[in-house]
Amino acid sequence: MNHAPSTIAGLYYTHPACLEHDPRTRSPGHPDSPQRLLAIEHALAARSWPEWEHREAPAAGVEQLELVHTPRHIREVEQLCAAGGGALDSDTFVGERSFEAALRAAGAACAMARALMAGEVRVAFCAGRPSGHHAEADRAMGFCLFNNVAVAAALAIARLGARRVFILDWDVHHGNGTATAFYGRADVLFASIHQMPLYPGTGALQETGAGAGEGYTINLPVPPGSTEELWLSLLEHVVLPAALAFEPDLLLLSAGFDGHASDPLAGCCLQSSSFAHMACLLRDAAAEAQLPVGVVLEGGYNPQALGECVRDTLAALGGQGEARRGAPWLEQTARAAAVLQAHWPLATP
Repeated sequence: MNHAPSTIAGLYYTHPACLEHDPRTRSPGHPDSPQRLLAIEHALAARSWPEWEHREAPAAGVEQLELVHTPRHIREVEQLCAAGGGALDSDTFVGERSFEAALRAAGAACAMARALMAGEVRVAFCAGRPSGHHAEADRAMGFCLFNNVAVAAALAIARLGARRVFILDWDVHHGNGTATAFYGRADVLFASIHQMPLYPGTGALQETGAGAGEGYTINLPVPPGSTEELWLSLLEHVVLPAALAFEPDLLLLSAGFDGHASDPLAGCCLQSSSFAHMACLLRDAAAEAQLPVGVVLEGGYNPQALGECVRDTLAALGGQGEARRGAPWLEQTARAAAVLQAHWPLATP
């Protein structure tokens, strides 16, 4: 990889088509509205960051999607959209324009991976809709059509020269689709911090991978009401030590912001500053390992809070703020470390 210096803080990928995916046309009151992206753009415009270069997301090709998804699944989504839209499951709806939006969201992640692996920049963000981390190889679910971050990771390994990719998912819902995609593989380390119990009901601590992938899945469930103290503790003492020991070539973040205290779909108590603190830790770990960082938008259903969280996360990834280290060893952290020490060199309290 060529890691030439860059004069910009990062790349920001999006496309107008992502605003045209609107599940509310089929399900009034659906939480995944285009207003989510508009709120992000409004929050970023208010901060005026000219050093982030905006790029139009290309459409992903079928050959890229098939790195993760079956041809049957891709056809099913395309045909339903072409027929005017409908329901893929009880809470995942599409309209006529949703297929292009999904191609652009996945294409943004692929273009981001290419730019990062080519050394154009050290950090990039994909503001795409629909989200992806619940989508499985042959199934759309949880508002997700194609698994954007999984496609980017698979592309990086299959076509872009990456030997190993680390994916962190801090969406409050478990990224079951991403976990399943790589559950039997040793070239992708997947770590998720998520609320449990909560949709989709997967992601127990004991689910650590299978076969060649044993140990390469790190699930860190947290109870409702969890605050940043626990999230920072798990990130500092479990996730990042394992990630650095894994020695990846690329770090991808499934950035859901529905762990925010005001989010209507979950019960954790993070603030926008909490995501900034986590991003600072992630940024410094990536710098230590000389890793490029790619961020893919997932959930977050209070638009104002979402805009603030993305703004503060991008500011941190771009270099603002100092990482807060020395998080306490909590009961959940010690329990997770005890389970995962069989696979990773984790300290004990």
